[in-house]
Amino acid sequence: MYLNRRAATCGGLLLGHRPLFDVVTQDCARGAALGAAFAEFGDSIMATIPITKRGAEKLKVELQRLKTVDRPAVIQAIAEARAQGDLSENAEYESAKEQQGFIEGRIIEVEGKLSAAQVIDPTELDAGGRVVFGATVDLEDEDSGSAVTYQIVGEDEADLKHGLINVSSPIARALIGKEEGDTAVVQAPGGERRYEIVGIKYI
Repeated sequence: MYLNRRAATCGGLLLGHRPLFDVVTQDCARGAALGAAFAEFGDSIMATIPITKRGAEKLKVELQRLKTVDRPAVIQAIAEARAQGDLSENAEYESAKEQQGFIEGRIIEVEGKLSAAQVIDPTELDAGGRVVFGATVDLEDEDSGSAVTYQIVGEDEADLKHGLINVSSPIARALIGKEEGDTAVVQAPGGERRYEIVGIKYI
């Protein structure tokens, strides 16, 4: 029943284009099957996911693009590839099918993350000066004296180049719960690193 609903959803994009609907429905269902398999696996490991307000908005934008741009585009690509005739050596057709499976899987993944998300607005945190999810932390390396600033965010938001660190990363785990003036000891691949917390902001 799930696949029938998904196929109908994909086919609904082609209302008014019956020939395309006929050739695409089977492939759309196949792509959805890959997505469903991914979702079944993901649901088994997914719990409440902390994410900042900014991160949630980013996922919503991605989901909108996947549904309104990427999905219709790959459906059209499959239809055009099938129109070429022999599919046994049709590289464009196979590539489009693989891309469809990825898109459908990602749609379900993002929908699942948003439905399980615990959205946190750092500006509304009342953490009593402690490092918590969403906090921005100013650090000083006790050995080199170099300064660095990190914000603790969710997995989908993490970007070390921009100072956004995954809440499950070693340095984030070392920081959580500490206060200004404390030292965080991080077990890094190159050995132990010690950071003094010189400032905590909720921005």
